[in-house]
Amino acid sequence: MEIERYLIATDQELVGWSLEGDNVAFEHLFNRYRESMFQLYVQRTGGNKEDAGDLLQETFVKVYLNLHAYKPCYTFGQWVYTIARNTFIDFVRKRRDDLSFDSLPGGYANIPANTFAPTPEDSYIRSQQRAQLEQYLERMTPRYRRLIELRFFKDYSYEEIATELGLPLGTVKTQIHRAREQLCRFITDNSDMLE
Repeated sequence: MEIERYLIATDQELVGWSLEGDNVAFEHLFNRYRESMFQLYVQRTGGNKEDAGDLLQETFVKVYLNLHAYKPCYTFGQWVYTIARNTFIDFVRKRRDDLSFDSLPGGYANIPANTFAPTPEDSYIRSQQRAQLEQYLERMTPRYRRLIELRFFKDYSYEEIATELGLPLGTVKTQIHRAREQLCRFITDNSDMLE
């Protein structure tokens, strides 16, 4: 069975297949870590499942965009949790809350930042992924595409996006959540989900 291939594959095999454009492999890879990351975010946000879901989606997009940078000298789980940790730190900084993100189990917080510097091969793979991502962005509704571009490519805060678009903050948060969901669906199943 085809599904068995994904279920028994190692993380490194799934990463390789994902880099070759196999989105089913990426979905299986991410699903291995989805629940534990969600629970970690729920714990770190004081039980706020909405924020945890948003953080999980943001992590999902970042993992996809940076998959080419993964180095097998660390487990894939360490790499994903480093992205999750950094995503949470950005969230805390932007919210200016008193939440803290203590070091993750296993010392994942100690992975050196320069470990992920791209090689020429990484740069080529990233350009291919960027082209695929641009295809997904073209399929998105224009308002969602604009939100993704502001949030992920220009690194605007929610407040900056609200000001830029002249929208209430709550509307921006809701629409960014929906935009990430739409992008995640495109990445995982390549189906047309336009509203």
